[in-house]
Amino acid sequence: MSSTVPGLREDDLPVVFRSSDTASLTGQRNYVRGTKFRLVLAVGAALCGALDQRAAMVGLVVVFVLTLCVEVWLLSERPEQSWYDGRALAESTKTLAWRFAVGGAPFPHDLSESDADRRFHERLRDLLREAPVSGLAPVGSIAVTDAMNSLRSHSFTDRKQAYLRYRIEDQQQWYSTKAAANVANARRWRLVLIGIEGLGLAAAVLRLLDLFTFDLAGILAAVLGAGSAWLAVRQYETLGRAYTFAATELSVIHGRLSHADEAAWAEEVADAEDAISREHTMWRASRGVG
Repeated sequence: MSSTVPGLREDDLPVVFRSSDTASLTGQRNYVRGTKFRLVLAVGAALCGALDQRAAMVGLVVVFVLTLCVEVWLLSERPEQSWYDGRALAESTKTLAWRFAVGGAPFPHDLSESDADRRFHERLRDLLREAPVSGLAPVGSIAVTDAMNSLRSHSFTDRKQAYLRYRIEDQQQWYSTKAAANVANARRWRLVLIGIEGLGLAAAVLRLLDLFTFDLAGILAAVLGAGSAWLAVRQYETLGRAYTFAATELSVIHGRLSHADEAAWAEEVADAEDAISREHTMWRASRGVG
């Protein structure tokens, strides 16, 4: 469905969204880098341990020191908390902004401008108060933006088209793309791990027959463990299923919203935003975040 009314871009959302989104992306990037480095060091330790040389033993000591440093850094900085908490605040801010802009509950279009603004400020202030102070310190204004007010001022038809196009269809596309990517990555990593297992088996048999003296099987076991740990961190299979389900659910919601009249619009938008928030809640729960 095409719409001549622009939707809400990220720059159109309250500054709180951008600060928490930046904190989340930075935390994610640091956590992934730290995890990669730790797993590479684990493989390096196995390689040094397999070499019966003084230089290899020195290298093993260095690897363990570096591993300890990475572990201490991850424990002290806790970048995963900034990732999870920042994403939670960013997505909660975005859903409030869309509800306000298109007249969704708890900001129905028949609510006066002053009451709608006050209610938005109260809801966003509550989110900021609930943000974990240990992992996130968002900054910025909680004011309603001009773009949000502009979209809210349009007719029901315009708001409906803009919401379907720039919120629901955009989320559908995002989930569908991410689902396909995660499924493909899960299959690719499974094939890689199977290949490593095969090589490890061959190396073990060769050493058992005294045809091979180097402990290649031990190194491949470490590589396999690192690969499995990385697969667990990325959760490709879990995310693939979750994103597929979310995209399917949004298809149903899109059809329902397309036929919604103005009287039911506020609650239909609230239901749609609850569905989007539910996927994010499941994502946080899968990573052990309450």
